[in-house]
Amino acid sequence: MRLRIRIAHWPRRTLILTDTPRRDCPDCHGEGGRSHDYGDHETGEYAGTEWDPCPCWDEDRRCALLPLPRLPRRRQPHVDPWGNGYSDEPPF
Repeated sequence: MRLRIRIAHWPRRTLILTDTPRRDCPDCHGEGGRSHDYGDHETGEYAGTEWDPCPCWDEDRRCALLPLPRLPRRRQPHVDPWGNGYSDEPPF
């Protein structure tokens, strides 16, 4: 098991400990799986992409470590919506 600390954003920002793919895996070369495109049987047009996960890792293996606090939004200073950043007072 190769662990990594990440931030999850759903349902709340949380630090999680997650498994990562093996870098030296001969099947996926460290990407965790393969994606392949497939087409419609009748027309042969592109119909989508499928993801086949590699058995070298489990993408569902994760553990929540610490919920992160919600930071208050910064207040923007009052900005004149009609102003263009230049003063019309002398000297110009």
